[in-house]
Amino acid sequence: MENAALKTADQGDALLTLADVRAAAGRIAGHVVRTPTMHSKTLSAITGAEIWLKFENQQFTAAYKERGALNALLLLNDEQRARGVIAASAGNHAQGLSYHGTRLGVPVTIVMPKTTPTVKIMQTEAVGGKVVLEGETFDEAYAHARRLEGELGLTFVHPFDDPNVAAGQGTVALEMLEDAPEIETLVVPIGGGGLLSGMGTAARGIKPGIGLVGVQAQLFPSMYATLKHLDLPCGGDTLAEGIAVKEPGQFTRKVLARIVDDIVLVGEPALESAVALLLQIEKTVVEGAGAAGLAAVMTHRKRFAGRKVGVVLCGGNIDTRLLANVLLRDLARSGRLGRLRITLQDRPGALFKVVEEFNRHQVNILEVWHQRIFTSLPAKGLTAEIECEARDREQIDQLVAGLRAKGYDVEQVELG
Repeated sequence: MENAALKTADQGDALLTLADVRAAAGRIAGHVVRTPTMHSKTLSAITGAEIWLKFENQQFTAAYKERGALNALLLLNDEQRARGVIAASAGNHAQGLSYHGTRLGVPVTIVMPKTTPTVKIMQTEAVGGKVVLEGETFDEAYAHARRLEGELGLTFVHPFDDPNVAAGQGTVALEMLEDAPEIETLVVPIGGGGLLSGMGTAARGIKPGIGLVGVQAQLFPSMYATLKHLDLPCGGDTLAEGIAVKEPGQFTRKVLARIVDDIVLVGEPALESAVALLLQIEKTVVEGAGAAGLAAVMTHRKRFAGRKVGVVLCGGNIDTRLLANVLLRDLARSGRLGRLRITLQDRPGALFKVVEEFNRHQVNILEVWHQRIFTSLPAKGLTAEIECEARDREQIDQLVAGLRAKGYDVEQVELG
């Protein structure tokens, strides 16, 4: 990690200052949840770092985005409030802006791509936003929002590339360092960069030597590539959709270039494991982006080992079916769920003998699939795929060894 002191920008010529963040904190106080910062003994033991978690998934709309949206709304003049605001977003910014705009009596229009899942449209409308569907991609929705901004005289509130929004997001760091002043390093997810711009500015103003590490999904390394002057592909189906930003902000990239120590990347398996760990250990639901900080500490253990690390759980809006898939996949990776592909002869009692071996090893059978037709085996052969549940990977390995000892051809089906 670079020397943090070398990355401390002079507050006198900074694009964003600690004073800006403190002013935002005064404006939004009492209107957003002051979420807890808690030390996790179990995650500390697992990662080898001392872990403090900031539970921003406990905001009313389940994400930190409320802070920046509210600060921007409170800085509008009377005419701007009367006309209303507009934004392009299919995520947490849409809900945060809509909720606080409605609460303040400011009309809010949100432009979303036509491909946006219905549940996100309904969630935004439920907190008072007017949703306009336009285009097949976010870029097309964004362009339409900027057109409506001019045509209708609305004020555009950017989800991240706005000093007022970033100042609001920075209030997360004020609370963390007030509750846990011993934190030595902040690990913060980066999409467009608004959260780390605000948090980093505030943290460096309070504690100049603090470490600042950003996190991006490997599939969307936009800020990582920008600040490291690399040309990397950006796109794909990531669990961390909240930080899946192809083009980082112009304002935020300037701020981060001056203050961030490093940006690290995390893969999809690490994101899935982090979501599952937080639910199993902390009993808290986070989305993929919200788990990115913990995924980074788990992926880059040596860099954080022994340090006092603050991790922001920045959001908790995850589809329940997707969450179920993540949890089941995590069980499979840990060896508690398995799928065995076994070659059998197509004769009476063949499957029964295999099931007896499962019983002998006390491995629970969940599902069984037979395949007789679409197989390269001889006509008298068949393939049975058996999904099963065990205590741990060792128990399944012992079952496989037992089956092979009895002459069965067994293959364990692994996750990608």
